Amino acid sequence: MLLLREPSDAKIRPFLDGQRSLPFSYPEVGASRNGAPPGYRVNHHRGRLGSGHETFARAVDALRRWKMYETGWTRLCWPDASISEGTVVGIVGRHLGIRSLNACRIAYVYRDEEPSLQRYGFAVGTLPSHVERGEERFTVEWQAADDTVFYEVFAFSRPDHPLVRLAGPLARRIQRRFALDSLQSMVRSITLPHTTS
Repeated sequence: MLLLREPSDAKIRPFLDGQRSLPFSYPEVGASRNGAPPGYRVNHHRGRLGSGHETFARAVDALRRWKMYETGWTRLCWPDASISEGTVVGIVGRHLGIRSLNACRIAYVYRDEEPSLQRYGFAVGTLPSHVERGEERFTVEWQAADDTVFYEVFAFSRPDHPLVRLAGPLARRIQRRFALDSLQSMVRSITLPHTTS
C-alpha cells in the first residue's frame, strides 16, 4: 500500500488484522531456502559482522529483535512480534516523500548447529497488500574454520503494484539500499551494549 503520509498505529493495526487470514501472494513459499524460482529478481547481500561465538549470539539476538529494520527509513510493526512461523508483521518504508505499508508473514524459521557451522535465520513472505510478491530471508552464521560471523539477506521478488512496475529500476535500488542499510543496522546492534531478551 502506497501512502502520502506516515500511517498511524490506529491505521496499521486493522490493516494487519485484515491480512492475517489471507494466503501468501506468491506460490513458491519457502523457496528462498534453496535459491530463487524462475521469473523473479534476486537481491542478495552478505556482509561480515565480526568474529567469535559471542558475536554470533549477539547477531542471533539482534535478528530475533528485528534490528535489521532499524535503518532510519524503515520500521517494523511491531518489533516485539515473535519469530515463529505464521507471525504477521507490517513494514513501513519512506522513499522520495512517499510511504509504503506492506504486510508479510514469516514463512519459516531455521537453525543449523554443526560443529563447524552455526546458522540461524528466517524468511518473510509477502501478503496480498504488499507492493511486491516474493520472499526475503535473513541469516546470521558463524564459521568455526576462520571464526567469522556473517549476515546475509537473500530475496526474490517481482512487482505487484502498477507504480512499482513502472518504477522498476528505482524499486531495485531501494531493495539494494535496504540490504546494505540492514547490514549497518545489525553491526550497530551487536556493537552497542544491550540486554538479551
